[in-house]
Amino acid sequence: MQYSETVMEHFKSPKNIGRIENPDGIGEVGNPVCGDMMTITIKVKDDRIEDIKFETFGCGAAIAVSSMVTEMAKGKTLEEAMKITNKSVAESLGGLPKNKLHCSNLGADALHKAIMDYYNRKEGKPKEPKQFEKVEYIEKKEAGCHCPYCDAELSEPAPFCKRCGKPIPQEK
Repeated sequence: MQYSETVMEHFKSPKNIGRIENPDGIGEVGNPVCGDMMTITIKVKDDRIEDIKFETFGCGAAIAVSSMVTEMAKGKTLEEAMKITNKSVAESLGGLPKNKLHCSNLGADALHKAIMDYYNRKEGKPKEPKQFEKVEYIEKKEAGCHCPYCDAELSEPAPFCKRCGKPIPQEK
């Protein structure tokens, strides 16, 4: 799958680039496997995202996702912004190749973390130090299971994808 015109537009002319000085919330996410790193900063007024900016180090899809997420969230209430999902971001971009779907997760995750950081600051909770979770990988042995974010084939159901490091939804 090639990139849609919308992805290319947001990659070539991204919206809301930069960092807000004295932000009300900061969301930082990254995927050490693919190298994408995103930071979203927000300014909140009357429970609405008054301003939002991003800084992203990553591929064209990651930059387009960051731009789209900020456009989708700007002016929304915090409650509305929390409902922005990786699926809605990918759909708004006109789709992403399977091996780039994890980028839409990073964008939605960074937005949600910025909002949660805002709530924590508002309640006076100290900022938690950055922590990287230990990722449990599995070796590929045979087809059967796959990662919904990067479409890597997995030998069996696993908590995390070997390729992109994202948590794998477990069927119940």
